[in-house]
Amino acid sequence: MQVRVPVGTQIFVEIMNGKIIFFPSSELVDKCIGSRIHIVMKSDKEIVGTLLGFDDFVNMVLEDVTEFEITPEGRRITKLDQILLNGNNITMLVPGGEGPEV
Repeated sequence: MQVRVPVGTQIFVEIMNGKIIFFPSSELVDKCIGSRIHIVMKSDKEIVGTLLGFDDFVNMVLEDVTEFEITPEGRRITKLDQILLNGNNITMLVPGGEGPEV
């Protein structure tokens, strides 16, 4: 099976009943509003929080956030009440994910 997607287009893939389903980014992210989500960033950060909302660029507002960052000294964990996350820096979204193992 071949799928052609314009360069720079964000899509999400979900496997349902053994079939691969492709979603435009906003359709799948919309299903996650109000749920916990694990986000892997382009940098050495991973973020877990409750998704409150997002825009067309997949910039996200999250609450009850835990940020995991790898530093030369080891892993740093930061708790935040609420953040606005730039969608350009997101590599992967895991709905229902609880973040990296501690």
